[in-house]
Amino acid sequence: MGATGNVGGALSRLLLDEDVKVRALGRSPERLEALTMLGAHPYVVDAQDATRLTEAFRGSDAVFTLLPHDPQEPDYRRSQAQLGEAIVEAIAAARVSRVVFLSSIGADRLSGTGPVVSLHDQEERMRELTGVDVLVLRPGSFFENFAHALPLIEDEGILADTVAPDVAIPMIATADIAAAAADALTTEEWTGVEIRELLGERDLSYAEAAAVLGEALARPGLSYVQVPEADMEAALRQAGFSPDMARLQLELNRALSDGTVVAGEPRSSRSTTPTSFEAFATELARTVQPA
Repeated sequence: MGATGNVGGALSRLLLDEDVKVRALGRSPERLEALTMLGAHPYVVDAQDATRLTEAFRGSDAVFTLLPHDPQEPDYRRSQAQLGEAIVEAIAAARVSRVVFLSSIGADRLSGTGPVVSLHDQEERMRELTGVDVLVLRPGSFFENFAHALPLIEDEGILADTVAPDVAIPMIATADIAAAAADALTTEEWTGVEIRELLGERDLSYAEAAAVLGEALARPGLSYVQVPEADMEAALRQAGFSPDMARLQLELNRALSDGTVVAGEPRSSRSTTPTSFEAFATELARTVQPA
């Protein structure tokens, strides 16, 4: 699932490079075309369509699942529940025996974590499956989220959000999540339901991220500004977020700031991934430099 997204796309390419047969699920043949040309078998599917998902899953050795994210949904948790229920129904109907599910740190919490609560709900649905080995990947915040800040950096010369500036947060490159998922899908290292955290190369604060981005973007001294929630809510609404999703995003930011959303276990060699934020920032800078 999610074959045209950051994680799913990178995962599909890694598997194809290893000559693994891949069914790439997406919402349009146009978006799946690049993977089709690489050898993937495309499945155009609405993730809420349990019947079509069952067809796509049937006969697979293993399935990678996620909850498609749409910030425009007027009732986010309800729409995520509908997606999650369709996915679990399809897994059972297709008799899939091994599943990797993309979740998040903080999904152990029952409430107070914004959109991450929907991932908690889906983990619980996965636990109810019988005869299915489920590996839940709980990564930190994606490095790629900072790409959305490039216009503000360019126009205002600042990085801004509502997260507390000095709180160190697990952050990770989506390529590292894809690598972990590829390894899991091609091995049989788990049984039952297993949780595996992916915490990035190191924890990083927003103030530190701003400094690294500033160096990479030739803007030394780039500062992070913690803005009032009302200002951020207005900015999110302008960017197309529904009122519900804007509220949930602000709740998640508070949970990151106050330590509600944290890694569940001490960092280890297994949960630490190789890509540094410096390496990501360098690549990000290359995408915005004139040819």
